Amino acid sequence: MFFKAVKDKFKRRSGAKSLAGLLERDVPSLDRPPGIRSLGCIVNLDTFEKADVFYELLEEFSLRPNAVKIIGYKKLHDKNSPYALPVFSDKDLGWNGRIENSYALEFLNREYDVIINYYKEDNLLLNLMSIQSKARIKVGFVQVGKAYNDIMLQTPYDDFKLFKSELKKYLGILKEI
Repeated sequence: MFFKAVKDKFKRRSGAKSLAGLLERDVPSLDRPPGIRSLGCIVNLDTFEKADVFYELLEEFSLRPNAVKIIGYKKLHDKNSPYALPVFSDKDLGWNGRIENSYALEFLNREYDVIINYYKEDNLLLNLMSIQSKARIKVGFVQVGKAYNDIMLQTPYDDFKLFKSELKKYLGILKEI
């Protein structure tokens, strides 16, 4: 028990160090034409449980049925509990900031036009997922900061309709939709 706690502490420390290194590097931009054809969502399921509302973006942006990929984060993840979405947790943090979860790795290996970082607190695993994901545009909340988001919206966290309308407005300004 003691060894596991020490090991977890060192994993978090190495993850934080890896995140700091990733933040110092320039993020390469993707060479994709303008327009929204694929959308990824990183959602904190501990604070926002209605993650299925992101599928509304399919109709909002006239996307194909499989164009929206959602991955959820739970601080404590019970592998025996059925979740409607792929989930990763603190247990999935490996050495040097690696995330050891097949769902998370599948999410990170894809390229997206837009990534939505739907969380408002500073969290090591959510930040690692955000910084390692490949997208032309990353959208999130002001509380998380500009290191992880290109577009930062200042909307109430629980008001998804307002978030959706603001997202559509700013993507329209950028001539993405």
